[in-house]
Amino acid sequence: MRLSVAERREELLRAAVEQIEARGVSAVRIADVASALGVSNALVLYHFATKEKLVAAAFAHAAEGDLARLRRLLGRRTTALRRLRAAVRWYAPTGQAKGWRLWIEGWAAALREPALQEVTRDLDRQWKAALAEVIEQGVAADEFRCPDPTGTALRLTALLDGLAVQLTSYPGAVSRARAQQWADEALARELGLERKALTTAR
Repeated sequence: MRLSVAERREELLRAAVEQIEARGVSAVRIADVASALGVSNALVLYHFATKEKLVAAAFAHAAEGDLARLRRLLGRRTTALRRLRAAVRWYAPTGQAKGWRLWIEGWAAALREPALQEVTRDLDRQWKAALAEVIEQGVAADEFRCPDPTGTALRLTALLDGLAVQLTSYPGAVSRARAQQWADEALARELGLERKALTTAR
Protein backbone atom coordinates (compact mmCIF):
# COMPACT_ATOMS: atom_id res chain seq x y z
CA MET A 1 0.00 0.00 0.00
CA ARG A 2 1.34 3.40 -0.97
CA LEU A 3 1.87 5.74 1.97
CA SER A 4 0.73 9.34 1.93
CA VAL A 5 3.36 12.06 2.36
CA ALA A 6 2.32 12.53 6.00
CA GLU A 7 2.43 8.78 6.70
CA ARG A 8 5.84 8.40 5.06
CA ARG A 9 7.19 11.35 7.03
CA GLU A 10 5.85 9.84 10.26
CA GLU A 11 7.49 6.51 9.41
CA LEU A 12 10.82 8.19 8.68
CA LEU A 13 10.72 10.16 11.93
CA ARG A 14 9.99 7.06 14.01
CA ALA A 15 12.88 5.25 12.35
CA ALA A 16 15.17 8.23 12.89
CA VAL A 17 14.34 8.31 16.62
CA GLU A 18 15.10 4.59 16.90
CA GLN A 19 18.40 4.96 15.05
CA ILE A 20 19.46 7.96 17.15
CA GLU A 21 18.71 6.01 20.34
CA ALA A 22 20.74 3.05 19.05
CA ARG A 23 23.69 4.85 17.43
CA GLY A 24 23.79 8.39 18.84
CA VAL A 25 23.31 11.69 17.04
CA SER A 26 26.88 12.01 15.79
CA ALA A 27 27.09 8.47 14.39
CA VAL A 28 23.65 8.12 12.81
CA ARG A 29 23.53 8.48 9.02
CA ILE A 30 20.81 9.03 6.46
CA ALA A 31 21.72 5.55 5.19
CA ASP A 32 20.93 4.03 8.61
CA VAL A 33 17.41 5.41 8.57
CA ALA A 34 16.87 4.37 4.96
CA SER A 35 18.20 0.87 5.60
CA ALA A 36 15.98 0.39 8.65
CA LEU A 37 12.92 0.94 6.44
CA GLY A 38 14.23 -0.67 3.26
CA VAL A 39 14.01 2.57 1.29
CA SER A 40 16.54 4.65 -0.62
CA ASN A 41 18.69 7.45 0.77
CA ALA A 42 17.10 9.67 -1.86
CA LEU A 43 13.66 9.13 -0.38
CA VAL A 44 14.84 10.23 3.07
CA LEU A 45 16.55 13.27 1.55
CA TYR A 46 13.39 14.12 -0.39
CA HIS A 47 11.55 14.61 2.91
CA PHE A 48 14.49 15.98 4.92
CA ALA A 49 17.12 17.75 2.85
CA THR A 50 19.99 17.17 5.29
CA LYS A 51 20.87 14.94 8.22
CA GLU A 52 20.67 17.98 10.50
CA LYS A 53 17.08 18.67 9.44
CA LEU A 54 16.15 15.02 9.89
CA VAL A 55 17.64 14.92 13.40
CA ALA A 56 15.93 18.15 14.46
CA ALA A 57 12.59 16.90 13.10
CA ALA A 58 13.04 13.56 14.86
CA PHE A 59 13.55 15.26 18.21
CA ALA A 60 10.58 17.55 17.56
CA HIS A 61 8.50 14.45 16.81
CA ALA A 62 9.58 12.80 20.07
CA ALA A 63 8.92 16.03 21.98
CA GLU A 64 5.39 16.32 20.60
CA GLY A 65 4.61 12.80 21.79
CA ASP A 66 5.95 13.49 25.27
CA LEU A 67 4.07 16.77 25.56
CA ALA A 68 0.83 15.14 24.44
CA ARG A 69 1.22 12.52 27.19
CA LEU A 70 2.03 15.22 29.75
CA ARG A 71 -1.07 17.21 28.81
CA ARG A 72 -3.22 14.10 29.17
CA LEU A 73 -1.83 13.47 32.65
CA LEU A 74 -2.22 17.08 33.75
CA GLY A 75 -5.67 17.41 32.17
CA ARG A 76 -7.29 14.62 34.19
CA ARG A 77 -10.36 15.54 36.22
CA THR A 78 -8.82 15.08 39.66
CA THR A 79 -6.89 17.12 42.22
CA ALA A 80 -3.83 19.13 41.25
CA LEU A 81 -1.75 17.08 43.69
CA ARG A 82 -2.72 13.80 42.03
CA ARG A 83 -1.99 15.24 38.59
CA LEU A 84 1.39 16.57 39.69
CA ARG A 85 2.36 13.30 41.32
CA ALA A 86 1.39 11.36 38.19
CA ALA A 87 3.36 13.73 35.96
CA VAL A 88 6.49 13.67 38.12
CA ARG A 89 6.33 9.88 38.48
CA TRP A 90 5.98 9.52 34.72
CA TYR A 91 8.71 12.04 33.87
CA ALA A 92 11.19 10.65 36.39
CA PRO A 93 13.86 8.34 34.95
CA THR A 94 12.27 5.54 36.98
CA GLY A 95 8.93 6.05 35.23
CA GLN A 96 7.52 5.34 31.77
CA ALA A 97 8.54 8.56 30.02
CA LYS A 98 10.67 9.04 26.95
CA GLY A 99 13.85 7.11 26.28
CA TRP A 100 16.27 9.16 28.34
CA ARG A 101 19.23 8.12 26.20
CA LEU A 102 17.59 9.97 23.30
CA TRP A 103 17.27 13.21 25.26
CA ILE A 104 20.76 13.06 26.74
CA GLU A 105 22.02 12.69 23.17
CA GLY A 106 19.84 15.63 22.19
CA TRP A 107 21.14 17.91 24.92
CA ALA A 108 24.74 17.18 23.94
CA ALA A 109 24.14 17.69 20.21
CA ALA A 110 22.17 20.88 20.85
CA LEU A 111 25.38 22.56 22.00
CA ARG A 112 26.50 22.51 18.35
CA GLU A 113 23.22 22.44 16.41
CA PRO A 114 21.06 25.62 16.60
CA ALA A 115 17.96 23.88 15.18
CA LEU A 116 18.17 21.11 17.76
CA GLN A 117 18.83 23.61 20.53
CA GLU A 118 15.59 25.34 19.60
CA VAL A 119 13.66 22.06 19.82
CA THR A 120 15.08 21.06 23.21
CA ARG A 121 14.66 24.57 24.64
CA ASP A 122 11.03 24.70 23.52
CA LEU A 123 10.29 21.29 25.06
CA ASP A 124 11.91 22.38 28.32
CA ARG A 125 9.92 25.63 28.37
CA GLN A 126 6.62 23.86 27.74
CA TRP A 127 7.26 21.24 30.44
CA LYS A 128 8.03 23.87 33.05
CA ALA A 129 5.04 26.02 32.05
CA ALA A 130 2.64 23.05 32.24
CA LEU A 131 3.87 22.01 35.68
CA ALA A 132 3.79 25.60 36.97
CA GLU A 133 0.21 25.99 35.79
CA VAL A 134 -1.00 22.93 37.71
CA ILE A 135 0.94 24.02 40.81
CA GLU A 136 -0.84 27.38 40.60
CA GLN A 137 -4.17 25.54 40.39
CA GLY A 138 -3.33 23.53 43.50
CA VAL A 139 -2.37 26.66 45.41
CA ALA A 140 -5.62 28.36 44.36
CA ALA A 141 -7.60 25.30 45.53
CA ASP A 142 -5.73 25.39 48.86
CA GLU A 143 -4.37 21.87 48.33
CA PHE A 144 -0.81 22.90 49.23
CA ARG A 145 1.46 25.93 49.61
CA CYS A 146 3.95 27.06 46.99
CA PRO A 147 5.04 30.72 46.81
CA ASP A 148 6.99 30.27 43.56
CA PRO A 149 5.36 27.80 41.12
CA THR A 150 7.75 28.73 38.29
CA GLY A 151 10.81 28.19 40.47
CA THR A 152 9.38 24.92 41.75
CA ALA A 153 8.82 23.64 38.21
CA LEU A 154 12.41 24.54 37.31
CA ARG A 155 13.89 22.85 40.38
CA LEU A 156 11.83 19.69 39.92
CA THR A 157 12.70 19.26 36.26
CA ALA A 158 16.37 20.04 36.95
CA LEU A 159 16.44 17.29 39.59
CA LEU A 160 14.69 14.77 37.34
CA ASP A 161 16.95 15.59 34.38
CA GLY A 162 20.02 15.16 36.59
CA LEU A 163 18.79 11.85 37.95
CA ALA A 164 18.16 10.70 34.39
CA VAL A 165 21.79 11.40 33.50
CA GLN A 166 22.97 9.44 36.56
CA LEU A 167 20.77 6.41 35.88
CA THR A 168 21.38 6.39 32.12
CA SER A 169 25.05 7.31 31.89
CA TYR A 170 26.34 5.78 35.13
CA PRO A 171 24.42 2.54 35.81
CA GLY A 172 24.59 1.63 39.48
CA ALA A 173 25.47 5.15 40.66
CA VAL A 174 21.94 5.63 42.02
CA SER A 175 19.33 2.92 42.49
CA ARG A 176 15.93 3.36 40.88
CA ALA A 177 14.28 3.13 44.30
CA ARG A 178 16.49 5.90 45.71
CA ALA A 179 15.89 8.10 42.67
CA GLN A 180 12.13 7.68 43.05
CA GLN A 181 12.37 8.46 46.77
CA TRP A 182 14.30 11.66 46.06
CA ALA A 183 11.79 12.73 43.39
CA ASP A 184 8.88 12.17 45.79
CA GLU A 185 10.65 13.97 48.62
CA ALA A 186 11.48 16.93 46.40
CA LEU A 187 7.89 17.27 45.20
CA ALA A 188 6.52 17.05 48.74
CA ARG A 189 9.06 19.56 50.05
CA GLU A 190 8.32 22.05 47.28
CA LEU A 191 4.59 21.87 48.09
CA GLY A 192 5.01 22.12 51.86
CA LEU A 193 3.71 18.57 52.40
CA GLU A 194 4.86 15.41 54.10
CA ARG A 195 5.95 12.68 51.69
CA LYS A 196 3.14 10.42 52.90
CA ALA A 197 0.66 12.95 51.46
CA LEU A 198 1.85 11.87 48.01
CA THR A 199 1.04 8.25 48.79
CA THR A 200 -2.49 9.12 49.84
CA ALA A 201 -2.84 11.16 46.63
CA ARG A 202 -3.16 8.00 44.55
